[in-house]
Amino acid sequence: MFSLLQRHILKECFARKGEKVSRRIFNVFYKNKKNKQKDLVNTITKCLERLINRGLLIGYGTRTTKKWFIREVKLTKLGIKKYVEWLASRQARLF
Repeated sequence: MFSLLQRHILKECFARKGEKVSRRIFNVFYKNKKNKQKDLVNTITKCLERLINRGLLIGYGTRTTKKWFIREVKLTKLGIKKYVEWLASRQARLF
C-alpha cells in the first residue's frame, strides 16, 4: 500500500498533530541507510507529489508551470484516516 518512504513521511506528519512539516525532516530517512540514494531530493519530491496527488498531504511552496518547489507539507483528514487504518492493520490480533 505505502512504500517505506511514504510511511516515514506520513508518520512524521502524524506525529506533528496538524502542523506544517518542513521537508528537511524527511532527509533523516536516508541517514542510516547503507545504500544511500544518490538523488534523494528528487526521490523525496516525487514521493511528496504522489501523496499530494492522492489527497493525503497538502503541499506548501511554489508551483511553476513545469515543477513543484515544495517547502512544507501538512497531513489531510484523509491522510490521517489512511495512516490510522494502516496502523490498525499491522497490529496483532488477540484472541
